[in-house]
This record gives sequence, structure tokens and C-alpha cells, in this order.
Amino acid sequence: MKKVVHKAESRGHANHGWLNANHSFSFASWYNPERINFGAIRVLNDDVIAPGAGFPTHPHDNMEIITIPLSGVLEHKDSMGNVAQIKTGEVQVMSAGTGVTHSEYNGSQTEELKLFQIWLFPNKKDVKPRYDELKLKAEDRKNTFQQILSPSPDDDGVWIHQDAWMHVISMDPKTEKEYKLKNSANGVYVMNIEGEVEIEGDRLSNRDAIGITESDSINFKAASQSELLLIEVPMQF
Repeated sequence: MKKVVHKAESRGHANHGWLNANHSFSFASWYNPERINFGAIRVLNDDVIAPGAGFPTHPHDNMEIITIPLSGVLEHKDSMGNVAQIKTGEVQVMSAGTGVTHSEYNGSQTEELKLFQIWLFPNKKDVKPRYDELKLKAEDRKNTFQQILSPSPDDDGVWIHQDAWMHVISMDPKTEKEYKLKNSANGVYVMNIEGEVEIEGDRLSNRDAIGITESDSINFKAASQSELLLIEVPMQF
């Protein structure tokens, strides 16, 4: 087993006033040659967007883009004709493929919007752009790995063009769980959204993360109420 720990304070940070962002991997003006990607994960941004503010229409291509609101309401519009509001407890996915433009705004004029935006490299280029969203049941993640994304449209959660899986779990204090990888050649990047948890001997606090490779399972021990996001991805793609 190999491990790399990314403490919350080691992330790139940019405060634009309307946007307060923390970058787990090199993004925009923040560049760290040791933090370009983790396997197929290219971006994991932890964004706080001011009321009424957001990202105006801009293009993407050949990237799988996943957005997970943590609090607030996200307003989405894209060149495929999709107009949607995504709320806490939901997940949004967009395959940019041959090219798509979209905008993402805070749908509230009074409350901040907090979200994770994640970009994964696809395993197929120049696919037809697509959009999807899904409402999740909070009770399905209580001390259980709730799958929210997979490579298959017939599996639980949304799907993307990559052999990747995402799970969320809400762990009660003193709970122990084991995550078994779908493919032992993959790696798993775990973001501790909140709480105190021990993962394979490393203690993680709020927004700390750990990347694990060369293992077919990962052990978790919650020291307090903890919320975790697991992203299993190919390390070679």
C-alpha cells in the first residue's frame, strides 16, 4: 500500500471576493508540480460562491465534470438546453465530449453556495455531450458506502465515460468500515468533508485528504461524526 496525505491547509487557495476556492490539485494560477492529478482525477475544487454570483458561460471539452452541492442551491444552464437547480443532497454530471458551454450560479440572493467540483479525464474522447443529475437519499449513506457514480448507466448513481466510482458515507463515532476497491489496480482519493477519521493509520480532520494505491481494500475508523467522499479511479488511463 502506498499513501499520500494532503492536509487541508496544503491546498491551493484563491479568494476572488465572489468566489473563495480551495484546490486539491493545480488549478488556474495555483501550480504545484507534485499536485497535478491523482490518476484520472484532474480537479477537485472546494468552492464557496457568494449570493447571486457564479461562473458565466464558458466552454469545456473532453472532460467528465461532477458537481456536488454541500449547501445552498446551484443554478445550471448549458448549450444542450438543460436548465436546472441542483440542491444539497443531489449530484450533477456533465460529459463535455466534443464541446459544451455552461454557466453555474448561486441560485440564492442571500445564502452562500458551497460545493465540490470534480473533473475526471474520460476514457473516450469526442463523445456526444450529455448531462444528468440525481437526488440522493441521505439515509442510504449512514455507516454505508453510498455509490453516487459509476461507469455504467445501469448501476447506482450517475455515470461517466471513465472506469471510476464515487461513494459518500456518513460515519457515526467509533464506527469502523472497510471499502473494497472495484479494481485493485485503481487508486482511491478520500476527502474528509468533516469530522475526525483514521484511514489506514493516518488521522484526518476537516477537508484533509488521502490518496491510496496498491491496495484492494481501505479501512476507516471514525473518531467523531464524519462525512467522507471516496473517488476510485484508474491510475493509468
